[in-house]
Amino acid sequence: MVRIFLETERMVLRELTEEDSGEVFRLNNDPEVMRYLNGGLPTTFDEVRSRTMPLYLDRYARFDGHGNWVAADRGTGEFLGLFKFHPNTSAEPDDFELGYRMYRSTWGRGLATEGAIALIGKGFTELDLRRVWAQTMTVNTGSRRVMEKAGLRYVRTFFTTWPEGPIEGSEHGDVEYALTRDEWLAQG
Repeated sequence: MVRIFLETERMVLRELTEEDSGEVFRLNNDPEVMRYLNGGLPTTFDEVRSRTMPLYLDRYARFDGHGNWVAADRGTGEFLGLFKFHPNTSAEPDDFELGYRMYRSTWGRGLATEGAIALIGKGFTELDLRRVWAQTMTVNTGSRRVMEKAGLRYVRTFFTTWPEGPIEGSEHGDVEYALTRDEWLAQG
């Protein structure tokens, strides 16, 4: 039985399984979806099956049941994308990173924002998190809008090395947004 992490008005966020490999492959091979993650480079199904999926699935064991969540349409069960919601290290179990990767067909419908708001709320009300944070390339205005609509606040701009080499826009750096539990409570 697949574990449901949470439900929103239009989505179910459920545990990722091996059976989702084909959808993850399809999502990770859309150059526009991956534009700000790896420059839109394609990947093989074997790479998704042998490297990406084990990395994603291992997070549940490493992070006390937290990891990547399939966003599925609440009515049809259709795969819409993925959300990331887990700590980056076991040393800070109350500091979760939020991420999202959605099919282009969902863009502009508010689904990433809806999922982000629900995850942040669950994090502060049920998981006793201290902080939720997210990051993206400075030039990724769509993702930055989602972060802002979800209540996260700009923290800093930083520069990183890209394993695939520089990608278009990386000269402007990356941005981090965050929200603490106290700030969230103050927002009402």
